Amino acid sequence: MLSALIWFPIIGTAIVGFLPQAAPAKAARWISLVILGMTLILSIVAGFRFDATDATSQFQEVLPWIDSLGLNYQLGMDGLSLPLVVLNGLLSWIAVYSTEPTIQRPRLYYVLLLLLNAGVAGAFLAENLLLFFLFYELELIPLYFLIAIWGGARRGYAATKFLIYTAVSGILILAAFLGVVWLSGAPSFEYDAIHTNLLSTTAQVILLTLLLIGFGIKIPLVPLHTWLPDAHVEASTPISVLLAGVLLKLGTYGLLRFGLGLFPEAWSLLAPGLAAWAVVSVLYGAFTAIAQTDMKKMVAYSSIGHMGFILLAVAAATPLSILGTVFQMISHGLISAMLFLLVGVVYQKTGTRDITVLRGLLNPERGMPIIGSLMIIGVMASAGIPGMMGFISEFLIFRGSFPVFPVQTLLCMVGTGLTAVYFLLLVNRTFFGRLPEQFANLPKVEWSDRVPAFILAMLIVLLGVQPNWMVQWSETTTTALLSPNSAVATVPSLHLSTPTANPYNP
Repeated sequence: MLSALIWFPIIGTAIVGFLPQAAPAKAARWISLVILGMTLILSIVAGFRFDATDATSQFQEVLPWIDSLGLNYQLGMDGLSLPLVVLNGLLSWIAVYSTEPTIQRPRLYYVLLLLLNAGVAGAFLAENLLLFFLFYELELIPLYFLIAIWGGARRGYAATKFLIYTAVSGILILAAFLGVVWLSGAPSFEYDAIHTNLLSTTAQVILLTLLLIGFGIKIPLVPLHTWLPDAHVEASTPISVLLAGVLLKLGTYGLLRFGLGLFPEAWSLLAPGLAAWAVVSVLYGAFTAIAQTDMKKMVAYSSIGHMGFILLAVAAATPLSILGTVFQMISHGLISAMLFLLVGVVYQKTGTRDITVLRGLLNPERGMPIIGSLMIIGVMASAGIPGMMGFISEFLIFRGSFPVFPVQTLLCMVGTGLTAVYFLLLVNRTFFGRLPEQFANLPKVEWSDRVPAFILAMLIVLLGVQPNWMVQWSETTTTALLSPNSAVATVPSLHLSTPTANPYNP
């Protein structure tokens, strides 16, 4: 089952890539939609078959590969990877659906999207450190070309900057993986075979620092973030959806799985510094977002701030904060994808993203009232309004982190208030007021433009009202992740005894 999530898209790349030149452009689009739809359905089926009471890896697949290197084709799924795999399938399908039918070089474009989906799924499912690294690097190639070929005016600069930063990230992660295996004397790169307690404290801190910087680039955290705004601004809307919704989660997933999971002792030593780092990222992202006039850049900087919440939660390392981390990854993925989709529609119909130029788009007769209404839902969710996913994830994070880092948590909560400020500026300036004459005859927004945002909005509200539908997948796994790590959570946290418990109601 797990291999199908990786190999269906790869087979799809061959089908699309070898389409005859005479084939219509929409053929590649429909084939990609069908294949990604199949992988999404398969990931949902895996969710229904998943035993939420079992913290161990499920649906495991092991195939010997290169024994001399300790590299095996080893896949598995637990409560940490399952929600992310489903998210990857959903947003990849939406990215294809949202792509302009008239896009240039469609076969190459859809091949790269399918390859990107396969690489991300493989990284989330890999249970061998080298296999994870291979998939982690695999997603770099298609994303670089998707920005460099179909991006904006400065696409070459943005793509090259992304390539350099991500390559450095990969080098640091590989160095840490090689170091931990060689120094610990592990027989292979299999995750369960590595025991870092055999290493000295100094060695653990050094290796963990390499991982923190490597995954910090991917998340990204300040000051390793400068590639992200450029990549978002120059990337097309579907690629921004994948970049913010899925690709950044490789960094946060890596922090949980390989940082906290492999180095609990060193983590407890660095946790106070990580919490301070989280505060810097949250506040910097929020204040920088307030200063932006480009809608897309504002949403991009908001991602930096919201990723800082995850670092705070992982630094605190309590059962509730770690559960909030998983919820925040999915919440941010859905909300940021929705916001980028809506910004893309505004830009497509008006020709600008400048909030100092746009006005009155909520006009019910000549504006974009439905797009404006969806945008209001999206910014409310991002600002943590109760009844939506953003509120649940931030509540879990702050409630779980406050006993360990009270000052840092309070400062990060200020970032939540600032989120409301900059998104209120965006909505007020762009959608309210009198519609200028230059926008009096905007092209009609078709229902096909609204469907993806509607789907995301429904999920954001449903999981905000009924978060246990997602929490039950992850609670057992996140609690087990901390079982060897009691030294990090230095104060008692809420007891989550069953996967159906209500963790946000102490």
